[in-house]
Amino acid sequence: MRPDPRTTAVHGDLAAAGLEGVVAAAQFQETRPMRVVAPVAAIRAHPSESAEQADALLFGETFDVLAERDGLAWGQARRDGYVGYVESRALSNDRPEPTHWVAAIRTFAFDAPSIKSRARGPISLNALVTIEEEAGPLALARDLGWVPKPHLLPIGRFLADPAAVAERFAGAPYLWGGRDSVGLDCSGLVQQALYACGLGCPRDSDQQASLGVPAPSIALRRGDLVFWTGHVGMMLDARRLIHANAFHMAVTIEPLVEAEARILAAGNGAPVALRRVQMSPAMTR
Repeated sequence: MRPDPRTTAVHGDLAAAGLEGVVAAAQFQETRPMRVVAPVAAIRAHPSESAEQADALLFGETFDVLAERDGLAWGQARRDGYVGYVESRALSNDRPEPTHWVAAIRTFAFDAPSIKSRARGPISLNALVTIEEEAGPLALARDLGWVPKPHLLPIGRFLADPAAVAERFAGAPYLWGGRDSVGLDCSGLVQQALYACGLGCPRDSDQQASLGVPAPSIALRRGDLVFWTGHVGMMLDARRLIHANAFHMAVTIEPLVEAEARILAAGNGAPVALRRVQMSPAMTR
């Protein structure tokens, strides 16, 4: 089977060292892990600031770099495996171990331990931070600023309901390749909801269609995933679906039957898969 180019770090004659024996390349090279220090950084499909955004990186995530040129780093997102180009100025060689993650839909970081000081952000759900000290209701995140402590959870503690997480994104604008609270696409919404509950999740909807186990069409329940060709949504109950979609250009909640009828009328077919992702009680401790 041919490796998926979206998640295979091969660029011309250069490939990541871990792919030796898997792909053909003239040179295999160890990656250089770097940390994202921008609130969000686009992963571009081609080496241009105007190229298609294929994915995005959140603050604190790791990007494994193989090559840099003209202010762009080429490599692979460690969290979801996507390959592409990121602005070098959004990355840092300094990689402290994250201690917490952002559990609010979005938050701000302040220059000083005062909510009246200059704010940076927004910093979105699932961003990774390293807390160095605390002052009252705020905590100092390295390379970021003072973040409200109620907006953070320690690494290893997760939320319990992916559908509840997805509902927090209602009204967020649709953005191709986006995966943060300011703008995201259908698979980005599902990915972020599952991440917040301690579940791994690939980036694109066709990859996500292998998650979990088949769900019965006559008994859909909260958290079940509904897949069309190139699209995915999450059930809020047996009747309602939440999804980031290009029809509304936003994250919307609507009856599944209405979404099915509209998508079918647009020529994009009926659902191709129904999946149920199992939660482990240990994940919410």
